[in-house]
Amino acid sequence: MNIVPEGKRSGVLLVNTGTPAVPKPRAVRKYLAKFLMDKRIAPMNRAGWWFVLHLFILPKRGRASAEKYQKIWTDEGSPFTIAHQKLEAGLGAAFEDEGLDVAVRCAMSYSDPSVLDCVRELKGAGCTRLIVLPLYPQSAYSTTGSVSDSVERALKKARWDVPCDFVDNYHDDPTYIRAIAASIEHAGFKVDSDDKVLFSYHSIPLVDIEAGDTYELQTGATSLQVASELGIDRNRWTIGYQCRFDKGREWLSPYTRDVLTRWAETGVGRVFFICPNFAVECLETLYDIDHELKPFYFDQIKQAGRTPGEESFTYVPCLDRSRAHLRVLSDVLRPHIEEGSHD
Repeated sequence: MNIVPEGKRSGVLLVNTGTPAVPKPRAVRKYLAKFLMDKRIAPMNRAGWWFVLHLFILPKRGRASAEKYQKIWTDEGSPFTIAHQKLEAGLGAAFEDEGLDVAVRCAMSYSDPSVLDCVRELKGAGCTRLIVLPLYPQSAYSTTGSVSDSVERALKKARWDVPCDFVDNYHDDPTYIRAIAASIEHAGFKVDSDDKVLFSYHSIPLVDIEAGDTYELQTGATSLQVASELGIDRNRWTIGYQCRFDKGREWLSPYTRDVLTRWAETGVGRVFFICPNFAVECLETLYDIDHELKPFYFDQIKQAGRTPGEESFTYVPCLDRSRAHLRVLSDVLRPHIEEGSHD
């Protein structure tokens, strides 16, 4: 057991994208407006983009997205919010069991609880060191970069001059790789079969990659290491990218739908579909896969003259609030916490 000396309390700030407060158009528009006005997300200058966004995009997208959120909402509220509350409590308890004096908070970049509110809470809790972990295993300018911006602003507003470790990514962390591989096996994947794995990641604009973003390299490294952990050859897995925001820019490909179309046309064994860069179930997994991508794949199989079976497509859930995910986060954070105990 590692005991942190008295007065050496670490603050852990987990940060993810966010969710609307309720699944209604007005709340969704408010959330999307904050999200899509981020300078790292906006596809053009902010002044022009504000008018395009508020006059043309949000009125339509607010209604359409609200209908999607309504289909995944639970009696307890947003599944995204609930999962992060469980992670916050679970991770805090895990560190306490290890004798580590750690305060854990989960913040959202574009909804509540905000990064600023959580930074102020950690300051008030007497933390002498801050470790920030964006819940994006593969870093990108538009995700981890945005979190870095938010934390920098929050620390200034909170007037908190504290040593801060920023964990840029954990795409090749051994515990994370093993957890992803185990989740695929637990979903029914058979190594000694013709089952295939489709690693589907959120796409990013090519302009970010041209500017030096290493996201594509990280997604490739994650996929390769998970496949190696599973013990499968290169012809048993591939990578796709989903969730393009607009068609006015070039986005990282191959697109997930194109991969599914090709596999449907050529005929493959069972497809195990996993999204390794989504740490927690969200609209893009809970809605898009069941209501859009899986039906799309089945339609492509039918067009190829075959009858799809329910076993043709298996979605492998995110690590979400599982004990495996807590182990991943603990292992990623622990070196930074233990380093702080010796300062």
